[in-house]
Formats: sequence, C-alpha cells, structure tokens
Amino acid sequence: MYNILMYLMQFGIAVASLFSDKVRKMWRGQREAVRVLREKVDPDARYIWFHAASLGEFEQGRPLMEQIRAEHPQYKILLTFFSPSGYEVRKNYQGADIICYLPVDTVGNAREFLRTVRPVMAFFIKYEFWYNYLHIMKYRGIPTYSVSSIFRRDQIFFRWYGSAYGRVLRCFSHFYVQNKISKSLLHTIGIDCVTVVGDTRFDRVLQIKAAAKRLPIVEAFVGSGPRSPEQGVSVSDAAPKVFVAGSSWPPDEEIFIDYLNARKDWKLIIAPHVIGEEHLKQILDRLDRKTVRYTQATEESAGEADCLIVDCFGLLSSIYHYGSVAYVGGGFGVGIHNVLEAAVWDMPVIFGPNNKKFQEAQGLLAAGGGFEIQDSASFGKLMTRLEADADFLKQSGEAAGKFVERMTGATRKILSDVSL
Repeated sequence: MYNILMYLMQFGIAVASLFSDKVRKMWRGQREAVRVLREKVDPDARYIWFHAASLGEFEQGRPLMEQIRAEHPQYKILLTFFSPSGYEVRKNYQGADIICYLPVDTVGNAREFLRTVRPVMAFFIKYEFWYNYLHIMKYRGIPTYSVSSIFRRDQIFFRWYGSAYGRVLRCFSHFYVQNKISKSLLHTIGIDCVTVVGDTRFDRVLQIKAAAKRLPIVEAFVGSGPRSPEQGVSVSDAAPKVFVAGSSWPPDEEIFIDYLNARKDWKLIIAPHVIGEEHLKQILDRLDRKTVRYTQATEESAGEADCLIVDCFGLLSSIYHYGSVAYVGGGFGVGIHNVLEAAVWDMPVIFGPNNKKFQEAQGLLAAGGGFEIQDSASFGKLMTRLEADADFLKQSGEAAGKFVERMTGATRKILSDVSL
C-alpha cells in the first residue's frame, strides 16, 4: 500500500508541476537528483547524509552539520530537501558539499540514490520517516539517526491501524528526541533506543544571535544602536520603545496595528511573512503612522518615520536585537513561526492561540517569557501592563532569554553519543 501511495505521489507531483512553478521546481529537482549526485559524488569520500523536509528542519540540522564539518573534516556532507521552500533558499549553503532534492520514496529511487551516495551514516531531522530509504539503509547496516524528533499520541505509529507503517521506526539506530513524552510513547511500541536531548533549534538561535548584523537603517529608525543584554528592556529607558512584529499575517496585523496606531510613543517594525505588493498595500492602508519601507529607506528617512516595514528577507533575526517587545505571527492561522529568534534577545514574546503543538512556545509560556493572546482585547490588556509596569517588562524579557539559554546543548549531547 505504501509503495502504491508513493507512485501516486510521484504522479501527482508531475501533474501539479504543470500548474505551479513551485511544484515544477521540485519535480525537476527530484528527477535530476541522481544525475547531480553522479556528477558530484567523490567515490573516495565518506559522506554523512542529512535530510530535512524544509527550511525549518534545515535550521535544526544546521548546528550538527557545522560542528561535524569543524571537528571531523574527514567526512563530506550531503544535504537533501523534499520541499522547494528549503532547497531554493539554501541551495548555495556553504556548510554542505552537495545539496539536492530527495527523490520520492519509491523502491527504485531509494536504491539508486543510496547506491550512488553510499553514505556512512544518516541524520533525518524531526518528522522524516521515509519507509524505503530507511529499510534499505538498515539492510545495508548504515547507522541512521532521528534528530530533534517529537512524537504525539495521535500520530499513526501509536494507532491500532498504524502498526505496519510503524515498523519504519525500527530502522533507526537511535532517536534523539525533544521531550520525555516522546520517549515514553516510543517505549509503548517497544522502541527504547531513545535519548532525550532537547531541540537543536536552541543551539541554532544562539549561533544566529552571535552572527547578528548591525543594521544602520534600523538604528537610524529607532534612534539608537541595538540593546545589549545587560540593558534589558524597560519602558523607562532613554531609548524608544520598539515593538517588532515578525512573520505577521493579516489577522495578526489587524490586532497590533489597530492598537499601536494610537500609541505614538512606540516605534513599530513590521516584517510580514508574505512579502508581496498586495499584502504590503493592506498593511500601509491600515497604518495611521509615518511609515517607510526598508528597501526604499535612507538613514534620514528612517529616522523621521515611526513605522518601518521590512519588505525583504533575511533580516528579521537581527532586527529583533532592536526590540523591546516582540510579536510572532501565525497564531491565528497556520501556526506560530519562530519564537526563539525573538526570545534569545531577552524580550517578552507575544503570539496567538495556535501554539499548542509548538513545544518551544509552551516552554516560553511556562517560563513567563511568552504570552498568548486570543483577540484584540487580550492583546490590549497585556500591552497596557507591559507599558505600565517596567519591572514586569524587564522580568518577562529576562525569563525569555534564560529559557533559551537553559534549553541549549542538544547538539553537543548528540555528537558526543554518535560514533564519528
């Protein structure tokens, strides 16, 4: 049944590629993957294979790749993606020797792929459980690890009808899971090669923080340089209060823009998740503030504005450095985006109600550094308290930063356990 589904998936991708440029890139990339590997694989090299479905999983695997590359240069790194949203963004990543798409998990594709690469070990990030690739690697004795994985009771592996597919989990040499619940669930189906190490994303955000850029346009906008961790965040600081909204969607923007339109003492930075002219126009139409777009700004015009719209990619993690309070979007729809990139800068993080499946958000809530809102009223109540109570603002920001720091170390735990 599984193999029939894979052939149907392959056919579906082919058909969808006729109508979608994004799917067309994936279809071509998957078809060309083995040719790319035949051209680039060094037959005398020893490859460690990392597979990430998309960009988020890549960020979880990145600390492992970079530490292996730094400490074990005798290996080469192969990185594969399933989604174009990962591959197209990171196809020029310098931390891997070869980057390509992963062909659909048919028996023929898996055999040809593994015959060409001959990896000495493999790391599958989070939710990747490709039946044929994993069974062939187990048959060939290739150590295979599941990293930053997380399991929930409602997944197919733990249902009465999922036992056949659940056998794929026995192909892994070891699981490095995020929490104790995952370990307990795996134990219920007889899998005990499990270690709780946490999430490598915490290590990654510390790397991102260390590499943060100084942004003259943003510094001119806020009227000062980035805040140091020693300063903390306080409404009584001489520097202006800065509200940073990252990866926002229209339902998020309706809430915070309506509130901040009436609070001229706040500087507002909006980095929307979708950067398109139609969405940007919606934001501009809603704003009642002097606004400038990042790509059109000079230091002079940014300094005169009190709202900055970030209409380009790649800056958000550094922009958080300048904030007093962060809002991370997606919680009224697809699910919240990366809260850790904001929390690492020692400031409170606000997000919508669709956060229950995001362990890092639940951890922030429990630590007192994250805050869930349900609507405009709850957002206004929270913001009023953050504005009025400088100690509460500072303490919640410190709680966010300490939570991130406390959860780091998964990368080192994994690599100290794996035989390299």
